[in-house]
Amino acid sequence: MEYELVIRNGTVIDGTGSAGFTADVAVSEGQIVAVGDVPGVGKKEIDATGQIVTPGFVDIHTHFDGQVCWDKEVTPSSWHGVTTIVMGNCGVGFAPVRPGTENELVELMESVEDIPGTALHEGIPWGWQTFAEYLDVIDTPYAIDVAAQAPHVAIRHFVMGERCYDDATAEDMQEMSRITKEALEAGAVGFSTSRFYGHRDKAGNLVPGTNASSDEMIAIAEAFSHVDHGAIEIISDHLKNEDELAWIEHMARTTGRPLTTLVTPETGEEIWLLAERLQGEGIEIRPQAGARLASILMTLEGTVNPMRQFPSYDSIRHLPLEEQKKALRSDEFRQQVLADEPKIARDKDTNKMISSWERMFVLPEDLSYEPGYEDSLAGLAAQRGVSVREALMDAMAQGRPILYLFGDYDYTVQPQFDFIGRKQSVFGLSDGGAHVGVLCDASVPTYMLAYGTRDRSKGPQLPLEFVVHKMTQDTAQVYGFVDRGVIATGYKADINIIDYENVRLHDPEMVYDLPSGGKRLVQKADGYTATICDGVVTYENGVHTGQMPGRLVRGGQIEKV
Repeated sequence: MEYELVIRNGTVIDGTGSAGFTADVAVSEGQIVAVGDVPGVGKKEIDATGQIVTPGFVDIHTHFDGQVCWDKEVTPSSWHGVTTIVMGNCGVGFAPVRPGTENELVELMESVEDIPGTALHEGIPWGWQTFAEYLDVIDTPYAIDVAAQAPHVAIRHFVMGERCYDDATAEDMQEMSRITKEALEAGAVGFSTSRFYGHRDKAGNLVPGTNASSDEMIAIAEAFSHVDHGAIEIISDHLKNEDELAWIEHMARTTGRPLTTLVTPETGEEIWLLAERLQGEGIEIRPQAGARLASILMTLEGTVNPMRQFPSYDSIRHLPLEEQKKALRSDEFRQQVLADEPKIARDKDTNKMISSWERMFVLPEDLSYEPGYEDSLAGLAAQRGVSVREALMDAMAQGRPILYLFGDYDYTVQPQFDFIGRKQSVFGLSDGGAHVGVLCDASVPTYMLAYGTRDRSKGPQLPLEFVVHKMTQDTAQVYGFVDRGVIATGYKADINIIDYENVRLHDPEMVYDLPSGGKRLVQKADGYTATICDGVVTYENGVHTGQMPGRLVRGGQIEKV
């Protein structure tokens, strides 16, 4: 018998959490057609001896809503074994939109998700009004599959116009519900909203819908009664609040759809307890946990640069990067900085990020994102007998990013790993395509493999089979992608072949490859022998093959295996 592709002798980590096993995997017409001792031949055969074979990773928390218009490889996620992404998270997106108001949505995305507005303006073709029309425009070939959620901020802006920061009327609520229903019927895989104090527009206002009433949220949720698919994603500061939990529970019960809420160590136990209680009734609330603690990277080229607080830096900030580094090493310039009275940033959070020396860490060489006090600028300064400003300038001159970790960081990533290990949790928060001037968490699948399951020594590692499950079958099921995430007969042939012993992250680097020369931090990876989407090899040893088998995934149109 002849197959289109046969992967031979790999250790199959099948995505279910079961122990790995040695097997061949045969693929034809985009599906896995045999797993085991496969007779016959493949038109293409790959020897995976000594390597692991996993399902393609399913990343449910990205912001590629604009980038998919110009980047059909959907990088950097596709560099890290991801074969399906979900965008439209945190309530922001680019549809629906009224003609003439496109810039307002661009500015919201730029402010909330740190994506250069110039890149969005140049790279997005526009021309749509409804969410369905947006889906039609982005329904093109890709290196991976893409899916989109209906974003509350854009819907509210469309319905209410200049009133979108105000309370919604009953008529507004019903119109938002109607538009959400239309988006779901057109193929949206969910609805998202933001109730987070950090999501503000350029004027400093909380984004539309941040303080939406429970009546508004429940009215929008009614849209799900007309379809049998979709998930609800919520980012909220109020998950300890009884009223907030009450309408979240009501939404979960009345829609019958999975609901995922973002969690941090500061979130508290209330949402976890609610998820556990409802799980017994078959109702899914899935607290969403990321691989790393919430953080940013600060660099000379980045959105946040701690050197800008020193007036003397103004004299070199427009120099080429290498000349800036040279100046940072000169005694004359260093003395000027040491004598400076720092500027006070207008944003109190930014001011804290650039001046909390014990919380500012030189990014560890092992890319653990789990630094100790000895890696902090305060710790380094004490070890070397210099000032913290000198330690900062040393790191900046070496080109090493400064990692700032939010929350109550206690020198360990264990709280995140504990969250990932909980039965109710779902893995997410990569923010692929967003915050491009301060982080590259789209690389977290590689981080979880290389560090989480193999290299970590500061605490217990997570089992490889478990981590693969959390990044494949488990994430896929939340959004109803029941045709992928498992290596078994009948499933979609989205597959990674990984040299597990040698998989590793590269250092973050700033590149200027967005439209209009916009910048973004990226991290590449080693160890991905091949990534396969829909049965077609899309990457070999980290290099794109030119193949574009990926497509827009529309909710409600996925057939169960």
